[in-house]
Amino acid sequence: MPEPRTDSTADSSPRLILAPMQGLTELLFRRVYEQCFPGVFRLAVSPFLSLTHGNLADAWKKIDDVLPEPNQGSIPVTPQILGKEPEEFVALANRLYEIGYPEVNWNIGCPVRRVAAKHRGSGILPYPGEVRAILEHVVPRLKGTLSVKMRLGLRSPDEIFSIIPVLNDFPLASVTVHPRTGKQQYGGQVDLDTFGRALPLIHHHVIYNGDIHTLTDYRRIHCRFPQINDFMLGRGVLYNPQLPLQIQLGIRNEELGISNSQFSTLNSQFITALVDAIYASPTSDEAHMRKTKEYWCLLWRSLNITQQQASAVLHAPDATQTRQVLEKILSSA
Repeated sequence: MPEPRTDSTADSSPRLILAPMQGLTELLFRRVYEQCFPGVFRLAVSPFLSLTHGNLADAWKKIDDVLPEPNQGSIPVTPQILGKEPEEFVALANRLYEIGYPEVNWNIGCPVRRVAAKHRGSGILPYPGEVRAILEHVVPRLKGTLSVKMRLGLRSPDEIFSIIPVLNDFPLASVTVHPRTGKQQYGGQVDLDTFGRALPLIHHHVIYNGDIHTLTDYRRIHCRFPQINDFMLGRGVLYNPQLPLQIQLGIRNEELGISNSQFSTLNSQFITALVDAIYASPTSDEAHMRKTKEYWCLLWRSLNITQQQASAVLHAPDATQTRQVLEKILSSA
């Protein structure tokens, strides 16, 4: 399994991590992205393996996404687990350690209502006693390290202040914070004021995640929190695949002398490679079309095209026509 890359200039260069997005930042995307933009991301956190109802079989359905051999040549990955069942969590995590992963991540930030309603993801944040009980059982039994990805709370951003003392009592590798509540889903503004109050209270290495969609967004957040050097990027990468490179270089397109058409061409090359990989995957034509449209809903914004042009792909009736319409757009983007 490829080792997470290290950066000797970490004090001056941001270390970027690809966020877990269900159905999007899976192995196929990570592999194509690494081929097109090698070395830009230090690490990716995988979309979660779910312990729904404590059933390990549900988690194993998606285990192919993090098996070491297929991930060769991809962005190095840390597997993420969603669940609140201590015994099953230990069993799955230790299996992941055994196949070569030094770390797993616990998802206590997922905002999906049906998940949160069962005290999973962000749904556990109002219950620090439950978080403590799980960590007390899990941490001593793990064969590797544990990190956490969380939100400020489920309903109130101040819920984080009851969770921080719990997390501080355990030897975690890092804590990633998305400064929204679960109730917000992905709407509204990130709450940087509450994040700023919480940050000095967290004794662990902190990774920032949330609403970095442009180089300006990154600069604004990094300027406000200069002590943070690790940033997790999610939807911003789908809106603009070149965003991580722009952040690493610290230079806007106009400063590089790249025109809008050149910028669009570079992104169209990435989208072409991604669609080629989707259609080469051993799934059905229906699955090819569905996956292509799922990415296209976000990726078309990175091209110099109109929403009306983008809609033509979404309205294509079958896999063949979806690809034909898309290729026509990409050839002229």
